[in-house]
Amino acid sequence: MGGERDRLRDALASKTPLTWVLTGDSITHGLLHTRGERNYVDHLHELIRGDMGRVQDALINTAISGWRVTQLLKDFDRRVAHWHPNIVTLMIGTNDCSTTAKAGVVAPHEFAASVTEFVQRVRKIGAIPVLQTPPTIDIAHAPERARIAEFAQATRDVAARQDVILIDQFARFTELGAGGVAHHLLNDPFHPGATGHAVLALEIARVLGLQAPPASDRVLPHLAQRVADAG
Repeated sequence: MGGERDRLRDALASKTPLTWVLTGDSITHGLLHTRGERNYVDHLHELIRGDMGRVQDALINTAISGWRVTQLLKDFDRRVAHWHPNIVTLMIGTNDCSTTAKAGVVAPHEFAASVTEFVQRVRKIGAIPVLQTPPTIDIAHAPERARIAEFAQATRDVAARQDVILIDQFARFTELGAGGVAHHLLNDPFHPGATGHAVLALEIARVLGLQAPPASDRVLPHLAQRVADAG
């Protein structure tokens, strides 16, 4: 991972335009549950192309609500390769862990194998993969997704074995929920609301080292204040 972290750091320090593909399921798709406010991809767009002044970078959101990692693999060319990305982020697992999906029940090790394949495909096209664990959910009101922690751990395991940059959103939501459910970050049992998306964006920025110069640093302080006020 040191090599890919170094590559990312050097890429951000250069003036060469970067193409970012952010993919996953409904959380990254970012519809409805922010109630008209920005989702985390939108925040990153403003941070990178606005505050950081990387105006020629492109951020492409190819996530689709309801999807699992196996569907992303089948549609990899359209969802990822077509855009010739430099960086690809993947947040997945909230649907994969469901025990009531028509596609059938997936074991954590099967999920891990698919995520591993995704990472390998991203590297094959020359891009830097970034894995995100899914955020925590209100299991009491979404019992079909009670295995979410196992799938978050499976993502961590893949990141460790494959030496991939990891953004542990599950751990961050757990922290902000004081070890329990971070209700103030959710719009329903398993979709983050607007404040939850602020948390997602802040954690990505922190881990990837996305920071604007002091004179134009607007997005991150605003998001941090929103999270503080909601807590």
